[in-house]
Amino acid sequence: MRGNVIAILTFFSMLLAVAGAQSAERWAELPAFPSIPVAKTSGMADVNDIKMYYAEYGEGEPILFIHGGLGNADVWGHQVADFAKDHLVIVADSRGHGRSTRSRQPFGYDLMTSDYVALLDYLKIDKVTLVGWSDGGIIGIDMAMKHPEKLSRVVAQAANVTTDGVKDDVLKNKTFRHYIEVAGDQYRKLSPTPTEYEAFSRKMFEMWATQPAWTAAELAKISVPVTLAIGDHDEAVKLDHTEMMAKDIPGAKLVILKDASHFAMLQDPIGYDAMIRDAMAGR
Repeated sequence: MRGNVIAILTFFSMLLAVAGAQSAERWAELPAFPSIPVAKTSGMADVNDIKMYYAEYGEGEPILFIHGGLGNADVWGHQVADFAKDHLVIVADSRGHGRSTRSRQPFGYDLMTSDYVALLDYLKIDKVTLVGWSDGGIIGIDMAMKHPEKLSRVVAQAANVTTDGVKDDVLKNKTFRHYIEVAGDQYRKLSPTPTEYEAFSRKMFEMWATQPAWTAAELAKISVPVTLAIGDHDEAVKLDHTEMMAKDIPGAKLVILKDASHFAMLQDPIGYDAMIRDAMAGR
């Protein structure tokens, strides 16, 4: 009898260990946004019809980091700390996100891209490496098509170029739902309209339902170097869609981020930063 009890206890211990290992997979968790270093300069730029928050760090070849939908610039805390050692790093909150204001214009990628082009003009920066995550990556691809003179290269992680590149069940995923909740908490802390997260997010969902909608012929005109990265456990963007983008964009490099999801910059900052440095070195 005692032997049976020990065997049962051992079996349940093994089950708990397996369950613990599964829950500890880094791609299944959303790490907290890191603290971001103190900026060299920051402010609110008059851009198009909004006031756009921006911050600059370090010195050297400029890199512009653009966050994903519903988020804000602080998601890049790990990357700012790393790249500000040897680069001029620029981060900003897209219109309506974080500390930036929004207008009555409907959200659209062309509009948000024009905001970032205007911000670079405001900061008197001629050309940047653009690192974009999710919506930020889509903005990077849009800028590569319409304003290539502003870019040295684009590193786009978890971007899509048509709406069918997004997984149908993304909003059922617990990690992505957690992100929406965290983004709401941060919006209420940072936004000049802290009570309007639901209205703001509804407008973003309306944009996502129809945009982007670019053709292979449009992507084929991109002339700047592009690296496309996607986590091997991305909750939102389909791998085969990213592979298709890599075929349609001339010379594009595809990078699969191992044991990472849509939130790779938080889950594996060392590997993520190495991927960016490889792209900048042409590797």
